[in-house]
Amino acid sequence: MELSLEKYTLPLKHTFSISRESHDSQDTLIVGLSKDGHTGYGEATSNSYYGITVEDMINEIETVRNEITTFEFSNPKDFHSYLTRKGLSNFSICALDLAAHDLYGKLIGKPLYEIWKTDTSSYPTTNYTIGLDTVEKMVAKMQETPWPIYKIKLGTDNDVAIIKELRNHTDAVFRIDANCAWSAKETIFNAPLLKDLGVEFLEQPLKADDWQGMEQVMHHSVLPVIADESCIVESDVEKCGLHFSGINIKLTKCGGLIPALRMIKKGKELGLKIMVGCMTESTVGISAIAQVLPQLDYVDMDGAMLLSEDIAEGVKIASDGKVIFPTLGGSGITLLK
Repeated sequence: MELSLEKYTLPLKHTFSISRESHDSQDTLIVGLSKDGHTGYGEATSNSYYGITVEDMINEIETVRNEITTFEFSNPKDFHSYLTRKGLSNFSICALDLAAHDLYGKLIGKPLYEIWKTDTSSYPTTNYTIGLDTVEKMVAKMQETPWPIYKIKLGTDNDVAIIKELRNHTDAVFRIDANCAWSAKETIFNAPLLKDLGVEFLEQPLKADDWQGMEQVMHHSVLPVIADESCIVESDVEKCGLHFSGINIKLTKCGGLIPALRMIKKGKELGLKIMVGCMTESTVGISAIAQVLPQLDYVDMDGAMLLSEDIAEGVKIASDGKVIFPTLGGSGITLLK
């Protein structure tokens, strides 16, 4: 195989803020794997919370470049098994794994969802994320992009008041993501107030390792709670089953589609609601997420919608939330630049 590594800085439509950070652009790594005239593309974004930069990913992938280019590629599963033995970060493995899946589907001329024998006639609608800002700017963002489901980023001293004001401007479903900023007491207190304001569920209100607090929340919260920062890799799923109503799987964090599919299966066996989320990826990463849509209860795949300029074509999300799947094999990705 041929291997290409390219760093892009993706400009955002608006400054994106959560409880712990703000940014105006998103650095990302695009991996290309080519064989027999076809190229598959994968992506992993940088993330300060997990201490990952694009330069880190490029450097570690370069250490095994010769092995990758001489690897006898036949299917993504064997390639992923090889990658996990090389000591790469899950972010790097994700980018390579997504590229391998896209390449594999292009080589055999079938999209991944078809290879997996899943039916795309029924799937959840993605939420659209409203980052933390002044209430006026948060309202303006909603009005700029009318949507049936909003994920609202919170983590302030007046979170319930923010939702009260936003509710005056839309009938959309709200999902709340506090990104680890609340305590158990605060979560339990806020939950009934937010439920009355049309909130569907809470995402990761407590710090990732506050399992004792989450046990209290599970017993007393009137709203379901979905794990994000507490659910990184496959081994986290079982523990989350005792402390959360569902899990939000991030391809970048777990290492790509291969482990994500196993996490989906395990989560369902435990009776958890299953969500897959994005990390402000371009259409490259979003198109990979779309391939598992029929297997999910919820999805957060609005990353490319938050960009002022995209770098790829693939899966498209219409203004009514409908997903338009490309006919090209794999994840259906074409790089624009």
